[in-house]
Amino acid sequence: MKKAVSGISETKNPQETDPLLRDQPWRWWRDRMPVAEHLAYFDHAAVSPMSGPGAQAVQHFAADASENGDSHWPDWASTAEKLRHQFCDLTHADPEEICLVPNTTHGINLVAEGWDWQPGDNVIVPEGEFPSNLFPWQNQAAKGVDLRVVPRRAGEVHVRDLIQRVDERTRMIAVSWVGYASGFRIDLPELVEEAHRRGVLVFLDAIQGLGVFPLDLRSTPVDFLAADGHKWLLGPEGIGVAMIRKEHLGRLRCGQVGWNSVKNAFNYAEPKLELRNAASRFEGGSLNLMGAAALHASLDIFLRIRSLHGEESIANRILSLSEILVEQLVRRGVRTRTHSEPKHRSGIVTFELPEITPASFRRLAFEQKVVVSCRDGGVRASVHAYNNEEDIERLLDVVGNPVR
Repeated sequence: MKKAVSGISETKNPQETDPLLRDQPWRWWRDRMPVAEHLAYFDHAAVSPMSGPGAQAVQHFAADASENGDSHWPDWASTAEKLRHQFCDLTHADPEEICLVPNTTHGINLVAEGWDWQPGDNVIVPEGEFPSNLFPWQNQAAKGVDLRVVPRRAGEVHVRDLIQRVDERTRMIAVSWVGYASGFRIDLPELVEEAHRRGVLVFLDAIQGLGVFPLDLRSTPVDFLAADGHKWLLGPEGIGVAMIRKEHLGRLRCGQVGWNSVKNAFNYAEPKLELRNAASRFEGGSLNLMGAAALHASLDIFLRIRSLHGEESIANRILSLSEILVEQLVRRGVRTRTHSEPKHRSGIVTFELPEITPASFRRLAFEQKVVVSCRDGGVRASVHAYNNEEDIERLLDVVGNPVR
């Protein structure tokens, strides 16, 4: 029989770190990214390369599972609990508010399908959201819920535009922290403050910001959150996080329940449907423990950097590299969609090359071992902390010779 376990984050003590992490943290990080040996990779906003420690965790898990079956299942489950606590470290949430989910879409649907909607209620979303933060809310039309899509301004989401659409039947504003195509980062503290002042809850699709930008849910009390591990967090697909604030837990119907939803989950002989008093009630069945092991190993990189160099260090590094890319693109006469104010910038830089289609540029860049993507009619480069100026120069070389 599987045994119940618990765990805590095992992020290393800053005093125990090696000199390279202390003195050259970005080189230390880069050494843990095998992809950097042969690619200038700028597609983290789509699917990231897995970190070296993450890949090693998968290999170890697979070998253990093939050689020993579930003999070490308690250890695997303990790692998943450590992952839960790592997400607490990233967001300053309570462990009882963290739910491990397969993907962002799953986390969004926990709220969209679980909320006690009444006919005439409405939800507000900005124009240009990724479909996963649109369709679940549209799907509530069958319950009489109205979806209000607020136009962007030149690709930007303005808090005041969202708030102007609020009325007495608005229950929720669902918004991306960072636009997946534009890279525009919303003023999250302002949004939460203005929404809560009007009695409106905030759902945050955090997939393009979590791990990059600091988020303190004590001072910025987002009500619900979901994010995947396979983008900026450098983990595998199939494992992510949802956050449900404690005071809302009882207001969400648990639409899918299983053995792992209840308080005495391991009492198979006398099962009782008594839901856990925690967001883990939504986990239902068996978790992706191999994915959890990989994401746990990758998150350790983030938390070690933050613990030694500060919570703003990763964001500052990424914004600094992104600024270099934007400046060099502008110098070459390339139009970018990056906002002028740093508080609205992110690691996503989308630009336009009139002499070549985005798809053709992506193909050409890959031939030169540079990886970008195409979004919203432009070329999207998403810069991470382990990238360096040499990577940027490799991308700029392709920009300078787009037709071969």
